[in-house]
Amino acid sequence: MQNAATVLSVIRQRGRLKLPLERLYRQLFNPELFLMAYGRLYRNAGALTQGTTQETVDGMSLAKIENLIALLRTERYRWTPVRRVEIPKPKGGTRSLGIPTWSDKLLQEVMRLLLDAYFEPQFSDHSHGFRPGRGCHTALRDVVTHGKGTKWFVEGDVRGCFDNIDHTVLLSLLGESIHDNRFLRLVKQMLQAGYGQYWHYCPSLSGTPQGGVVSPLLANIYLHRLDQYVEQTLLPAYTHGKQRKRNPEWTRAVNKGHYHRREGHHAEARKWEKASRRLPSCDTHDPNFRRLSYARYADDFLLCFAGPKSEAREIKDQLATFLRETLKLELSEEKTLITHAASKAARFLGYDIVAQHADTKHDRNGSRSVNGVLALRVPLDVVRANIARYLHKGKVKARPEIKADSDFDIVKQYQWQYAGLVNYYLLAQNVCWLGRLHGVMQTSLLRTLAAKHDTGVGKLWRKHKSTVQTPYGPRRCLQALYPRAGKEPLVARFGGLPLRQQKQAVLKDQTTIRRPRYVELLQRLLAEECELCGSTEKVEVHHLRKLSDIRQRGRKEKPFWMQVMMRRRRKTLVVCQACHVAIHAGKPTRQRLTE
Repeated sequence: MQNAATVLSVIRQRGRLKLPLERLYRQLFNPELFLMAYGRLYRNAGALTQGTTQETVDGMSLAKIENLIALLRTERYRWTPVRRVEIPKPKGGTRSLGIPTWSDKLLQEVMRLLLDAYFEPQFSDHSHGFRPGRGCHTALRDVVTHGKGTKWFVEGDVRGCFDNIDHTVLLSLLGESIHDNRFLRLVKQMLQAGYGQYWHYCPSLSGTPQGGVVSPLLANIYLHRLDQYVEQTLLPAYTHGKQRKRNPEWTRAVNKGHYHRREGHHAEARKWEKASRRLPSCDTHDPNFRRLSYARYADDFLLCFAGPKSEAREIKDQLATFLRETLKLELSEEKTLITHAASKAARFLGYDIVAQHADTKHDRNGSRSVNGVLALRVPLDVVRANIARYLHKGKVKARPEIKADSDFDIVKQYQWQYAGLVNYYLLAQNVCWLGRLHGVMQTSLLRTLAAKHDTGVGKLWRKHKSTVQTPYGPRRCLQALYPRAGKEPLVARFGGLPLRQQKQAVLKDQTTIRRPRYVELLQRLLAEECELCGSTEKVEVHHLRKLSDIRQRGRKEKPFWMQVMMRRRRKTLVVCQACHVAIHAGKPTRQRLTE
């Protein structure tokens, strides 16, 4: 059996060369791929979330992998319908989320590893969603880098992309590169497995379930055809001309300034130089010059166009026609907009994008350095919406629902929410606007602590105030300590983040897990020895969501298995089946004689 890394490397090489894949289904018989998939998934909080059955990652074993492979060999594996839940959207409405069972998650991750190794080298550089090393920040930087001189934004959004993906089109796209009917049949069965909602089974006639492990990759494969259409058809058609023609009036003003400067008429020269700076140096209506750039994140995309509005409408109509006729998708009318870059901001990935104009800003050579350059900004409504969460009737409120937590946990929760926003909007020129949010959240934090301790806000401010060093100098913050016996206390801070733009900040989509963290668990599982009693029969893995779940307040003596997990600082424990049953039954487990 080939090493899993070798298999993925060979598939990746075929993807770079765009060679078709054959006998891909046979790679599903490789147990190393399932172990790799298990190592990537087990730390996720959703691994212990039940689908339509009670099966979760808890109880994972080598025998379960062997049974799964045996079913795949004989093509008897059947997908379980996903459990559908409705997640509320921030602006109203709900989003459907499908939760597969653990076995389906594991098999989907193996399929994702194989498909990602092949298709990732072929994906467009304009695609940034659900890809390693890319994310929202890389998409936004792509827009700013290639969008200079933009006159019109074409904001695009596909209506219900995940829910409306056509199964026939998706399978045909996969079939162009994967010449293995067994693998394609497995994908088709997964897409048509259906879902359970309110105790009723519903067939899935289209779409891929949001929440599925392989769904984001399938959506990227589907929308890769859109990227190809834009790159091969729209970009060449609406990008031509090396540079714009010079503006005759600007040329005349510059020449006049040079002439009077040579003749020694300095006052007249300054007059013509000022006039030239108020004029565009190029012909903004040059019919022989067009520029079009494109960036996509999942089903949201943005096109930056330098040209007339009539052609911007043509671009929008051509995109709508291609999506409707080729991919069987529809553009969202309320979210697909044509925006004038100089007078209104375009909204993309939560940022406002505007075209700057300032005749007074110059570089060292005296050239205007701001005009036509795109800027990223924090939307004012985003700041106000986040501030409103901590207000009641116009006044800052406390959060009584968390005042039962420790001071350390309360400060930590406020910092998570604040730091998440700051880190996301570091690319914005006006990231300092979040200082208003910082003040409101700090007051809310102090009032929450005051309600907890029944004391004044000023007293708690004097108790928790501190200073932290940053690359931009010291910053004031609030600090809470969590003492530990014989160790340095844990520190939670609120604030202390410099609100300065960082043009090189990159927020990448998080990968599932880093390799060093799951190799150790796989080695323990492959040892096939119970870590409680030493038995080598029917070894399984016991999982917890987090170690804090086994902190039992008011109980001095903890069970032996809890002591082992807390001593090792691991939320996994490799145990035999007998010990695993005893753990869930609340009974004493067996122990080694040395223990």
